[in-house]
Amino acid sequence: MLQPPSAKPQSARLAVLIPFGIVTLIWGSTWLVIRDQLGVVPPSWSVSYRFLVAGIAMSGYALWKRDSWRLGASGLGFAALLGFAQFCLNFNFVYRAEQHITSGLVSVVFAMLLIPNAVLGRIFLGQKLGRQLLIGSAVAMAGIVLLFMREARVDPHGPWQVLAGVGFTLCGVLSASTANVMQATPTAARYPMGSMLAVAMLAGAAFDALFAYATAGPPVIEYRAAYWAGILYLGLFASALAFPLYFGVLRTIGPAKAAYSSVIVPVIAMCLSTLFEGYRWSGLAVAGATLAAAGLVIALRARRPNR
Repeated sequence: MLQPPSAKPQSARLAVLIPFGIVTLIWGSTWLVIRDQLGVVPPSWSVSYRFLVAGIAMSGYALWKRDSWRLGASGLGFAALLGFAQFCLNFNFVYRAEQHITSGLVSVVFAMLLIPNAVLGRIFLGQKLGRQLLIGSAVAMAGIVLLFMREARVDPHGPWQVLAGVGFTLCGVLSASTANVMQATPTAARYPMGSMLAVAMLAGAAFDALFAYATAGPPVIEYRAAYWAGILYLGLFASALAFPLYFGVLRTIGPAKAAYSSVIVPVIAMCLSTLFEGYRWSGLAVAGATLAAAGLVIALRARRPNR
């Protein structure tokens, strides 16, 4: 149904903007935390611990909400596939990317999520891309290109390391986009968000553990307090809290607009890096961040819902 000309666009309503903002702020901080996770513990085991914590927390939330756990065989299969794409493939690719390139460059490349989300949403969900959304996307991607140029210039790794890191990140982008589009389907809407995500996270943790054991051997434990504080932050806030909020926004405004969180995340990551890592803004970085923010405003103010 088309909105009347005077109607406020869905993506500009507080019910969307507030969770959108919370998710973007949380995910903008995760790149620094993920970087601290690399070292003693193999990445796949760190991902396993993260989503075990997230799955337990999500299960508690679903029980508190009294969500039904009767998902049936099809629901369990859907949740397992979602967990494999979002909580196994996506994060294993991202953690490995950060072994090759800086977290800033990973976050910038991940902003490309906007493109497959829009394309897959058009193919599988029949969501039309309005002119204003396309203009906003073009402006935002121009900003991402400038940020990429800046980060690629200052990355201390060699060209082959950068190429490997970007490749892993793009694989993560495609995995995340697949899960995003799954969440926007009528199939996902048939199941309670809490219990479905709890099963998906626990399934993802199981897939992660199997992969970790096959590639890195038995579990590795790091006793550093900061490591486990990071696991709790990533599991509770960046996963159990952020993903239900993000998927709720995605179901309201569609995968293309929801993916704009990934466009702003690198800007937030750079702001936090300025505070905690001494990051220095260049002209390219300022121009890129400005264009990314302008594209977000243009796209989210589009009056025609992305459906």
